[in-house]
Amino acid sequence: MNSELIFYINGKKIVERHADPEEMLLAYLRRKVGLTGTKYGCGGGGCGACTVMVSKYDPIEETVIHRAVNACLQPVCSLHGAAVVTVEGIGSTKTKLHPVQERIAKAHGSQCGFCTPGMVMSMYTLLRNKPQPTIEDIRESLGGNLCRCTGYRPIIDGFKTFCEAQTCCQNDEINGKCCMEDDQFHNKESDISEELFNTDDFLPLDPTQDLIFPPELLLLAKQDRGEQLCFQGERVKWISPADLKDLIRLKADYPNAPLLVGNTTLGPKMNLKGTIHPVVIYGGDIPELRAIKWKKNSGVTIGAGCNLSVLKETLLKGIQDLGPEKSRIYQALVETLQCLAGKQIRNMATIGGNILSANPKYDLSSILAAAQCTLHIVSYDGARELNLSEEFFTGFGKTALRSDEILFAIDIPHTGPWEFLSTFRQAQRREFAFSIVNAGMKVVFRPDSNIVKNLDIFYGGVGATLVQARQTCKKLMGRPWDEKLLAEGIQLLEEEITMPSTVPGGQEEYRKILVLSFFFKFYMQVLLELKEKEVDVTGLSLDYLSALKPFKNEVPQGNHSFQLVSETQSISDPVGRPNVHQAALQQATGEAVYYDDIPSVKGELFVFMVTSTRAHAKIISIDASVALAMPGVVTFISAQDVPGQNRRLWFNNPEEVFAEEEVICVGQIIGAIVAENREQAKRAADQVAITYQDIQPVFFTIEEAIQHQSFFEPKRKLERGNVEEGLEKADYILEGEMYMGGQEHFYMETQGLIAIPSGEAGEMDLYVASQHAAYTQEVVGITLGIDSNKITCHVKRLGGGFGGKVMKIATLSAITATAAYKTGRAVRCALERGDDMLITSGRHPFLGKYKVGYMNDGTIVAADITYYSNGGCSLDESSFIMEKALLHMDNGYKIPHLRGRGLVCKTYLPSYTAFRGFGGPQGLTIIESVLHEVAVKCGLPAHQVRDINMYKDEMCYTHHKQLFSPRDMVRCWTECLEKSDYHQRQLYIQQFNAHNHWKKRGICIVPQKFGIGFSKGFYNQGAALVSIYKDGSVLVSHGGTEMGQGINTKAVQIASRILKVPMSTIHIKETCTGNVPNAAPSAASFGTDAVGMAVKNACEKLMGRLEPLITVHPQYTWKQLVVEAYCQKISLSATGFFMGPHTSIDWEKSEGPAYYYFTFGACCSEVEIDCLTGDHKNIRTDIVMDVGRSINPALDVGQVEGGFVQGIGLYTIEELHFSPEGVLLTRGPSQYKIPALCDVPPQLNVHLLSDAENPHAIYSSKGIGEPPVFFGCTLFFAIKEAIAAARRERGLSDSFSLSSPATAEKIRMACEDCFTRMVPEDKRVKSKPWAINV
Repeated sequence: MNSELIFYINGKKIVERHADPEEMLLAYLRRKVGLTGTKYGCGGGGCGACTVMVSKYDPIEETVIHRAVNACLQPVCSLHGAAVVTVEGIGSTKTKLHPVQERIAKAHGSQCGFCTPGMVMSMYTLLRNKPQPTIEDIRESLGGNLCRCTGYRPIIDGFKTFCEAQTCCQNDEINGKCCMEDDQFHNKESDISEELFNTDDFLPLDPTQDLIFPPELLLLAKQDRGEQLCFQGERVKWISPADLKDLIRLKADYPNAPLLVGNTTLGPKMNLKGTIHPVVIYGGDIPELRAIKWKKNSGVTIGAGCNLSVLKETLLKGIQDLGPEKSRIYQALVETLQCLAGKQIRNMATIGGNILSANPKYDLSSILAAAQCTLHIVSYDGARELNLSEEFFTGFGKTALRSDEILFAIDIPHTGPWEFLSTFRQAQRREFAFSIVNAGMKVVFRPDSNIVKNLDIFYGGVGATLVQARQTCKKLMGRPWDEKLLAEGIQLLEEEITMPSTVPGGQEEYRKILVLSFFFKFYMQVLLELKEKEVDVTGLSLDYLSALKPFKNEVPQGNHSFQLVSETQSISDPVGRPNVHQAALQQATGEAVYYDDIPSVKGELFVFMVTSTRAHAKIISIDASVALAMPGVVTFISAQDVPGQNRRLWFNNPEEVFAEEEVICVGQIIGAIVAENREQAKRAADQVAITYQDIQPVFFTIEEAIQHQSFFEPKRKLERGNVEEGLEKADYILEGEMYMGGQEHFYMETQGLIAIPSGEAGEMDLYVASQHAAYTQEVVGITLGIDSNKITCHVKRLGGGFGGKVMKIATLSAITATAAYKTGRAVRCALERGDDMLITSGRHPFLGKYKVGYMNDGTIVAADITYYSNGGCSLDESSFIMEKALLHMDNGYKIPHLRGRGLVCKTYLPSYTAFRGFGGPQGLTIIESVLHEVAVKCGLPAHQVRDINMYKDEMCYTHHKQLFSPRDMVRCWTECLEKSDYHQRQLYIQQFNAHNHWKKRGICIVPQKFGIGFSKGFYNQGAALVSIYKDGSVLVSHGGTEMGQGINTKAVQIASRILKVPMSTIHIKETCTGNVPNAAPSAASFGTDAVGMAVKNACEKLMGRLEPLITVHPQYTWKQLVVEAYCQKISLSATGFFMGPHTSIDWEKSEGPAYYYFTFGACCSEVEIDCLTGDHKNIRTDIVMDVGRSINPALDVGQVEGGFVQGIGLYTIEELHFSPEGVLLTRGPSQYKIPALCDVPPQLNVHLLSDAENPHAIYSSKGIGEPPVFFGCTLFFAIKEAIAAARRERGLSDSFSLSSPATAEKIRMACEDCFTRMVPEDKRVKSKPWAINV
């Protein structure tokens, strides 16, 4: 028996004699090896941030296999004989960049940069396997990587330069030129450019730069190991058997030990749920388990340990060799494998693991069961065979295998000439998401007829196990495949497949309808294939065939245009040019440091939160004795340990650091465990016993809060004109409501910090992920009872923020600082993804109730709207968010009589907080819903109603009496109509809808007027400190936070212009409260406006001091000038300050200049829906944005695209589910889906409005961070148009309610048809739902 683990990391040999079976590669890399380029994003293989390349010699293929894997799921003990390559191992800024790193950076594909190393490693692994990939290869490779900032398009733009010329763009070659070539995009006579980066100086791909597979590992792999590998950890023993015989014997000795190969099912349970197995047997090194054997005429035998990527490649080869008839099952499997998880998971997960997980949401079992596959089982007692069928699955996660048995292989047969097999699945996302329902269906006909000889239908996701529709199949055998069979089959399925409303995952009605819709699709598919075989069939309607065409996943590409700088502008002046993000190269190489990448300080401890499990209860007792007795635990802290104030007032509302006497939501922090490391802290936190006494009332939804009249103060109202009078004069009155769900920030980097006490005078340094360092400093000071001047907050960068790291991080910082204060040691806090989602909450759900008066031509004369938001259990920023919603309720429309009321509901949910847009999207969407409904009622096109109501005078007053010019908004609208070819496409869509019964398209265009700056005027300020050193280098400090938006890059561009020095001589180290005090938060799209002006002010002061020297010594270089200034005792350091405009609103009078200025835009989107499943595809989006004179067009286009893609999530995918007890159920990427690559429109065109000015802001630019999120609503309303087209065709009203997000479930249920009417209202069993709408 051997207990020596040998593997390589980045070419360096590692010999680990005390490998811990519980340790994953991610933790090992980050904490033991110090390679922090590989990031923690979720811990469950759901985001791709931790992607690395693992290479191993494969004795079957006799070659080295390179695979991209999720390091968070790769046990270190499984790496014997493997070579690991991380982002640091392929290139660096210190030695030589790898072309992958360079291209993602220079194509502007890195914003916050947290996902970038994972993207780089996915692409790098692809190039190692295929140096000239196709665009489809790239799409597949990046399918398992999430990005929350960029919108994916620039990442694709950078990586597609590796493709061969003819495949680099999906639009094929244009005039024989590559889509990336300069001339293609640049009209020399115009001042408009379409080129955001230049490919001319890109590094070529050089295979000699790649690390070779270590020869020692080759020798090791070719030797017969002949002995077990065994590793004993603190709680788990790991055994890698010597060979198959040894494996079978081990399974007999340890029948309850799991057999682990890919670790994609067991890994998340260990990481996220703390599941422990005393013994784990590893089967990944047994070649027989991975063997693949084709049998000449019967099928293929796949080893149970064969990973899903190899399975897919094997099946594709089989399809090619066998032809379409024999390979129908292989085609069905490949179709599913393309959508299953991400590439990294498919590289790890095995077919055997997928089956034995016995999770009906895993798609393969339904197809394999329908195909009547055979399972080969081995054990110490011998071998046996089992049919893969419903009986094989005995319960959720359970199978008919005995505990000592091993699934050895699976026989997958060929299909016969009269066998037809199809697979179906519907998920929250088309890729990288568990299915809601999946199905495998197979029918066998008597030769040359349509008479059913045999029928098998299996469903996953409609019960605890795989479900076979036995009765249905039995009754349909011997019948002709015709409409009568279809009608009876649907009726039989409706009766046979039952689902209670308490089913985990909910959506019982929708799932039931998918059961019927999938059968209908199968019926149509088979009918078509019978027709192709010249069997006489009836009822094949051409407009019904659209039901069969699946949506194709494509990569986003697009055109971009922006105005070039004036020809008179100096070539050395960077303002207005598309410069690369200052830290992009460091982010692409893994060198960029985030808070949790900072090396451990000596004696550092880790803090883990203990949270409430009740929504409203009195705390009776807290017992931490068991936890305190556990290994490594140092202390437990709670309210009584706070040296200063545990409770503080926030606008007259109490906010607690620790819950003291009672809890008011599930997830409220009651205490925290402090231990030597994060694993010990986590285990101990689970052992803290809290007893509660429930308190009434307890409620969670907006409707319940209205019933209880539970609202935060102040209640707000804005009014223009006389609404009652306007309603009386209107031709028609419309009343309705619109609900918008909340949204999780899902920044890639979870919240956290390191608190380091200095031990002198109470000083403390916090290295914190905060958008508002000054507020964090203030709250920590209050909590510790220490003055702010002794607390210094350092913020290098954030891995995404989006408003979520303004308020909540202050409380986490106060807790961590309390732990550091009590122990006198440095303490680190890094929330796990699930806890981050539970504790920090997200965007407010909103309900808008409206009464509107309008005329025949669609003109709205009066609107009375009441907004309700779910604020959660404490005020946070909810009242400011409601104010912003009210201030945006007019959008770009001149409604003479307009009234808005805003009420923030107080409920027993975690407190909702700021999120990009800050109430703007909710306020804007509800008025857009009003216009949409008015258009429907008037029978007019929606764009016409929008146009007729738009502000169009040279100068206009908003509903809060702020003067503005809508000229550029109208220009954006007109240009968007033109660039999107709106009218022509509308005609095409009408034709498409007329000829496709089960697929419908919709298109929508909306304008936007978005207020920039804080309506609380005191926040509109900025400060900076600029220092020039004797060597000529410049250090800029400012109060803004770099979180991907490029604030540092723009600040450097501004400093470069004023000081007339190259950008390379200017550096920004960090945001620090010790350098720039009392800074405003980086929020409200105001960062560059405030900070840019402050940097400009400081630089102008310095240049003012240097001007006399320049006049005397015009020949001096910059460095000589600086030295001369120093010698003449001229100060080379200056503070800059920007006192922004005083914005305010008098809520009593409903008037005031609430904003500094307005950013305008217009967006047009087209979608296609599948009326049978509710799936939809975003086809094309065109955005025209007024950003004034852009300081950096590349960054601004990136913000527009990234914001829009977050909007895709908000309006179509992202759903937070709470149980009826107020427990958040969606606590990670496996349950909560943000947009992936497949959700971005293949055509995403962004145009920055030319000749736009803004006299109010720095260099005539405009803030752009928040406005684009709202443009996601164009998809929502386009979906609504498509649903309306389906409903009209079925004789239903095209006026119907649809709440946001427009998920597949909601789309399908709104497309009412014969299937949705199968379950009448009175038959539906009403019981406690699985989840509630909050």
